[in-house]
Amino acid sequence: MATDVVTVGNKTEENIVCYSPSMITTNGVWQGENPLDYALPLFILQLTLVVIFTRILVFILKPFRQPRVIAEILGGVILGPTVLGRSKSFTDTVFPLRSVMVLETMANIGLLYFIFLVGVEMDIAVIRRTGKKAIPIALAGMVVPFLIGVLFSFMLHKSTQETKHGTFVLFLGVALSVTAFPVLARILAELKLINSEIGRIAMSAALINDIFAWILLAFAIAFSENKTMALTSVWVLLSTAAFVVFCVIIIRPLIGWMIKRTPEGESISEFSICIILSGVMICGFIADAIGMHSIFGAFMFGLVIPNGPLGLTLVEKLEDFVSGILLPLFFVISGLKTEINAIDGVGSWAILALVIVLACVGKIAGTVLVTLYYRIPIHEGITLGLLMNAKGLIEMIVINVGKDQKVLDDKSFAIMVVAAVLMTAIIIPFVTLIYKPARKFAPYKRRTVQSTKPDSEFRVLACIHTPRNVPTIINLLEASCPTKKSPICVYVLHLVELTGRSSAMLIVHNTRKSGRPALNRTQAQSDHIINAFENFEQHVGSVSVQPLTAISPYSTMHEDICTVAEDKRVAFLIIPFHKQQTVDGGMEITNPNFRTINQNVLANAPCSVGILVDRGLSGSTRLAANQVSHHVAVLFFGGPDDREALSYGLRMREHPGINLTVMRFLPGQSAFEEARSGSRRSNMNDPNVLTIVTDDDKEKQLDEDYVSAFRLRTANDDSVVYIERVVNHGEETVAAIRTIDQSHDLFIVGRGQGTISPLTAGLTDWSECPELGAIGDLLASSDNAAIVSVLVVQQYVGIGHGDHILTPDSPGQQLHEHFNFGYTNNRTQIRGQQPQFHTQP
Repeated sequence: MATDVVTVGNKTEENIVCYSPSMITTNGVWQGENPLDYALPLFILQLTLVVIFTRILVFILKPFRQPRVIAEILGGVILGPTVLGRSKSFTDTVFPLRSVMVLETMANIGLLYFIFLVGVEMDIAVIRRTGKKAIPIALAGMVVPFLIGVLFSFMLHKSTQETKHGTFVLFLGVALSVTAFPVLARILAELKLINSEIGRIAMSAALINDIFAWILLAFAIAFSENKTMALTSVWVLLSTAAFVVFCVIIIRPLIGWMIKRTPEGESISEFSICIILSGVMICGFIADAIGMHSIFGAFMFGLVIPNGPLGLTLVEKLEDFVSGILLPLFFVISGLKTEINAIDGVGSWAILALVIVLACVGKIAGTVLVTLYYRIPIHEGITLGLLMNAKGLIEMIVINVGKDQKVLDDKSFAIMVVAAVLMTAIIIPFVTLIYKPARKFAPYKRRTVQSTKPDSEFRVLACIHTPRNVPTIINLLEASCPTKKSPICVYVLHLVELTGRSSAMLIVHNTRKSGRPALNRTQAQSDHIINAFENFEQHVGSVSVQPLTAISPYSTMHEDICTVAEDKRVAFLIIPFHKQQTVDGGMEITNPNFRTINQNVLANAPCSVGILVDRGLSGSTRLAANQVSHHVAVLFFGGPDDREALSYGLRMREHPGINLTVMRFLPGQSAFEEARSGSRRSNMNDPNVLTIVTDDDKEKQLDEDYVSAFRLRTANDDSVVYIERVVNHGEETVAAIRTIDQSHDLFIVGRGQGTISPLTAGLTDWSECPELGAIGDLLASSDNAAIVSVLVVQQYVGIGHGDHILTPDSPGQQLHEHFNFGYTNNRTQIRGQQPQFHTQP
């Protein structure tokens, strides 16, 4: 039996609580027992409700691009006395007073381990590498809001409160001046600013702000708890300093010794992981015992964990469970403490509005002053100030500690919770409205392989999802024959999905060149990819590599890809196929989202695109350290995509290790008659569908001219074989391809832009991936007996793929229509005179 004192709102209730081991788990409803009368079933129900409510709110707020922390805080407020908690029956059933102790204990355990992970992921050395701009911006963004907090403390602090005014000022100032680094990282990724200059400055400043916030929080806790004696606070600070020194001098070397005992290439042992996880609890207990909050001990312990395999393992094992399941409990506890009704009267709401407006203005003003000194445009300074207003976990920790220590009353606590939500929620709308980066891209003509001059730089954008994509793309680039006369500039874009995990955001603080281990698995993958391409750059001459990272949701990832392609003025964009080869030679889907990305890139790319289907190209024979041996075949049916494919093959033919076979398919008499009759039928039977493309005869002439020029150029080249095949239908086409498929390891084919030809008739009836075109889909199919890698090429032909600029040669000239199946584009533009349309009789 024990006395339990529970504070709810302004009321303090003293209850006699009996603890019985039999009240932990129920014997079941069949024995007439209510599961909610027992601790464990009740906690499971509470946890389930918390996860469901927060996930529903995340889904609802997703279209508004709001960070997850907003949904978690609102979920807590809804479950608290403000909304559902107004019903006494709901509160007594789901959140009775007897369950608050268990709920809050589990919430603090989740918070303890989450803060430990924050410490593990944080790199103090970033401060030395952020440059001269980030530190002044971080300090200015803290000082002005802190002074505003001092001003508001006189309005919010009541003389009847037990705490000193100075302690109240400290808590209020810290709460208003902090910037939540994980929340800001997600906001920047949502706004596509994470790789911009303003994004890098904001991320660095937020990380510095976080570190200063922890120091201020330590002081705030040391002077709280109604310590009337100054000597007590001094002892708390001295003990804290001693604990920090102990962590740095004793614990860090011990963990380093533990890591060194692990053989290279092996994973960290289970025993070591258990020791570390137990250490979190021990350090939390020590910090609590000396008068600090337990989370400070967990944070310091995480901070001394060296970056590397141990940190990666800890993050991978803990983050999803802790941040997805346990951490939302902390926000629910905050919601249970929040009574919006405490903000009563017009005066209180006016104070809330002033807190939000002046705190935001304070951040913006402090940031703008520094940015003006560094001659950063004022609209960018305002944007930085808005971004620095991101609130999240650390502010909630500050005001919760203040509430627990009775520094903040119900009214002040509610005001701070509402202010945190609103200040974070307005960031994305306001930044979108204010900051519109000018796209100062000079128009360029070399958007295709065909238009790139043989004596100029060839710019390629290579997109990478996982390290598995790397060897094949490197082999393809090496086979593309970089020379001093025509060097290759490769922009390597690592595509990272934007998730709710904060650790993935730290990829922007790249520690690879400093020699430090990666901070998380995402950065480890990125470093592995970049190292592979840099080795390629060193071992193959006339190649320059520039690594980039795109962090965004899969739904908008194509926008990042196309933006980089436009910005870097590339001629060719390589993206991996969404399937990978299995052991038995089949093809399996790696991620369905990759297919959507590829389709969106094909529809919006500002240059030519190649989808690379890897079926063993990375395993081709090497003739020397820097030379590969490939047998490449180009299948030519005609059209801009096939001309682009032949252009790429022509470039590869310059490589001494490449043997090139070009097979041109010509229609037989029956195919010609079928095409002619099919054109008539389509015009007569489907008058409602009408699209505009170039004249078919003109395309055929372009094909003839290009093939003739190719044959003339390669006439004396023994490494080039030119074959012509006359075919009448799809079966003959497949038979012709099978005569050469076993002797080649790479096929280059045009996508065909969705056109239907008698030469490929019937091949699309069972098409698995129409975005590859009829021939590309055939070669990449799991049913294809030959295991050959395929590069499917789509040529950039205008403002948007499929757009054709029509300029009649003479006023009376009529432009004949040519039906373009399977492709739509909303950006079609027509220049010159209005074309006339007619249906052939």
